[in-house]
Amino acid sequence: MTALRSIRILFLLLVLLPGAQASGLAQPQVAAKPGGQILELSVEEVALLVLQHNRDLQVRRLNPIITGTFEQLERGVFDPEVFAELVVARERASETARSTGTQFDVDGRDSAAIAGIRTLLPTGTSLEASVEQSRSISNRSPEQQVARLGLTVTQSLLQGFGPAVNLADVRQARLGTVASRYQLRAFTEVLLAEAETAYWNFVLAKEQIAIFESSLGVARQQRDETELRIEVGLLPEVEAAAARAEVARNEQALIDARSLLEARRLRLLRLLNPDRDDAFDARLAATSDPRTALVPISVQDRAERLLLAEKMRPELNEARLLLQQQRLETVITRNGLLPRLDFFVSLGKTGFADTFSDSFRELDGKTFDLQAGLRLSKALGNNAAEARDLAARTSRQQAQEAVANLSQLVHLDIRLAINELERAGQQIAASATTRSLQEETLVAERERFEVGASTNLLVTQAQRDLLASQIDEVEAIVNYRIALVNLFLAEGSLLERRGIRMDS
Repeated sequence: MTALRSIRILFLLLVLLPGAQASGLAQPQVAAKPGGQILELSVEEVALLVLQHNRDLQVRRLNPIITGTFEQLERGVFDPEVFAELVVARERASETARSTGTQFDVDGRDSAAIAGIRTLLPTGTSLEASVEQSRSISNRSPEQQVARLGLTVTQSLLQGFGPAVNLADVRQARLGTVASRYQLRAFTEVLLAEAETAYWNFVLAKEQIAIFESSLGVARQQRDETELRIEVGLLPEVEAAAARAEVARNEQALIDARSLLEARRLRLLRLLNPDRDDAFDARLAATSDPRTALVPISVQDRAERLLLAEKMRPELNEARLLLQQQRLETVITRNGLLPRLDFFVSLGKTGFADTFSDSFRELDGKTFDLQAGLRLSKALGNNAAEARDLAARTSRQQAQEAVANLSQLVHLDIRLAINELERAGQQIAASATTRSLQEETLVAERERFEVGASTNLLVTQAQRDLLASQIDEVEAIVNYRIALVNLFLAEGSLLERRGIRMDS
């Protein structure tokens, strides 16, 4: 027997002496990868970085600004319009005098200039004020200059009457702007929930690696002890296979766990979007412990949470805004079924003279012109207007059904989230109990193995059961954190609970 083998056997005998206690194994330390920046982040810091740097959010936060311009575009219909026109005409013709029957040539030149301002009011009233000057010169008549100040008022009496229909497009655009803000809020809440979930999943992967490494260390120790027992003849050779298989199984699990950790690191970094060329090379160190201040609760205020969701859920508020838009659309289409009837009045003050300046001086004279009347038009059949009205009324009914359906889905989301939260909370205590009992089972199985009353296979089975219970315990803790985030997301209150306010 060699000296090395003697030392190993002596060590084995000392370990196996009755009453001897094995000291606790120190958990292996994970070697840090070379290169890359280390980011030490808490869950609160992750939320802040996501809101500041996530590129998807940067793209979507511009949508309300773009949508807000539509209201301004619709209001542009009521902007005053300045207009001007200049016309110059030359005429050379031949005419026959009625009194003498003789034919003569006519050479005339005319010019006219008009300028003014017109606007449309939300009441359906069109206003136009203008100033006009015209000049006429002919070889058959003296020069004449005409100046005119005019005011024309046209009021829609049926189609296009009143602010309700004329401001409908503006109000629809305004509702669209508010709806785009709700869309941004919904995306922000989902993004924040995704970031927190990704953070806790990353923490879970780190915890799992620590458990697998600890289990691998125990499995290797068990394998070494088994091989030593076989060398000294205390165990048959067949006992080595189970111990070696357990080591191989833990190594496999550790490979998968490290790969999972890397995948979750990359996903979390994608959400954070650090502004660096080597962003995806950064290493993450999670500083938030999921066990800190963890007090599982039993939800007793379900009715209040349902009411909160009815008020806060952005998808539901957006659906209500869409319903309001459809109601405004029916106002427009119903008005479009009416015939067009306009009342108009045009008043002009005129001045006549043979020079430009004198024509304006004569405006204070007694000359004027006045027109008033009604203008009626109606499409025969009116199929297009009737089709638009039918489509609008059907869309309104569809929007009503959508709100009711979405409200039901919101209630379902709340109930499912509460159910998951309570399940996850109960699993924390249950998994801790299971893990404690599995530790006792493993200790008992090892003691039986030491006295020859058990097999290596049963010991490794107990070790696997303990490993599974340890993972179940940390998963229960992380799942509770995630379930709480999902409940706040279902309520639509995640931003407020995180102290985040969206600027209008």
